[in-house]
Amino acid sequence: MRLDVVSIFPDYLAPLDLSLIGKARRDGIIDVRVHDLRDFTHDRHRTVDDTPYGGGAGMVMKPQPWSEALTHVLGSADEASGPAPILVVPGPGGQRFDQARARELAEAPWLAFACGRYEGIDERVYEWAAERMEVRVLSLGDYVLNGGEVAVLAMTEAIVRLLPGVVGNAESLVEESHEGGLLEYPIYTKPSAWTDAAGVTREVPEVLLGGNHEAIATWRHEQRLARTAARRPDLLAAAATAQGPDGLSVLDHAVATPADAGEILTLQKACRLEMVAEPQHWSGAPAETVDDVRADLASWTTHTFRSEGRLVASVRVRRDPVDPSTWQIGRLMVVPDLQGRGLERALLERAEALGPADITRYRLSTGADQQPLLRMSKKAGYRTAGPGEGPGTVDLTKRRAAPPSSR
Repeated sequence: MRLDVVSIFPDYLAPLDLSLIGKARRDGIIDVRVHDLRDFTHDRHRTVDDTPYGGGAGMVMKPQPWSEALTHVLGSADEASGPAPILVVPGPGGQRFDQARARELAEAPWLAFACGRYEGIDERVYEWAAERMEVRVLSLGDYVLNGGEVAVLAMTEAIVRLLPGVVGNAESLVEESHEGGLLEYPIYTKPSAWTDAAGVTREVPEVLLGGNHEAIATWRHEQRLARTAARRPDLLAAAATAQGPDGLSVLDHAVATPADAGEILTLQKACRLEMVAEPQHWSGAPAETVDDVRADLASWTTHTFRSEGRLVASVRVRRDPVDPSTWQIGRLMVVPDLQGRGLERALLERAEALGPADITRYRLSTGADQQPLLRMSKKAGYRTAGPGEGPGTVDLTKRRAAPPSSR
């Protein structure tokens, strides 16, 4: 994996030479390149900021140095990295960076980070960059830092440690906090009985000493649930949604009726806002109405999935009116707070399984700039077939696997 970081404080990134990340650099697992934004200025003071239009406190980072710095990064593309990186801009106004997003970004061959400072980066830089690469604005949490460097260090460590060969024992990644949506269970080491300075003896739970691995696994899962309920109860609903063989089995499944049109439209708008926030959009796509959704229900079969009454996922399917051997799949949607947990792939697999026995091909229509969904679809075997019927959409197709022979 290649990582480029643009900052006005390149020395801030020195910790990337330490510990496991530094070893991964020395072992050639990652290629980290740090760029000084001031190298792309053209005045004697190496100015990167100016006062904001419209007034207000603070300074704003100018577009010219950023466009030149990012152009320099793009110009250094090679065969291993691919044509363009995913540009990550840390900021409190972005989507929450979590373990699911770390896993998603760990699959990318090339990431670039733009470290903002002061009041932030001129908005036109985001627009310019989005025309050249995928842009993600990501936040560590609901607080404000002085700049993006601290966030880049945290994100880099969370992402890179997931790469093969970085962490010595890969099994240690499986039951960590936030894997499967739960916090990690309590851990202990020798001695089995420890007497503290006050003379109190504290013992390791007996279940961990007996060698019964089934009992240990049950105890650990119970502890994960209890700790999550005590410390992060907000995670429990999402974790419950992600459980089950295919991630959908615990959800209430139904075929949509006209009465569901309003909720489906709300889900659709939420997914659209998620795309705009990255920033992505369906260029020229007209806003739909409840009546439009109701009309679609008459020509498509729309499947809904609910968690405790809340609509959290939906997909529509039908036999292609022109080619009856093709199964059309569209509007594959998962609420933003549950995206990246595997529900999208499970939803796609469920939509494929709904196809009648005589179907020989699947056709999936999606937004041309929905990069996460496009990557997921291509991993599932889909290939781009050309522009879709709607503005800003693209069609992907996949041959249906032949059933196993009974001979």
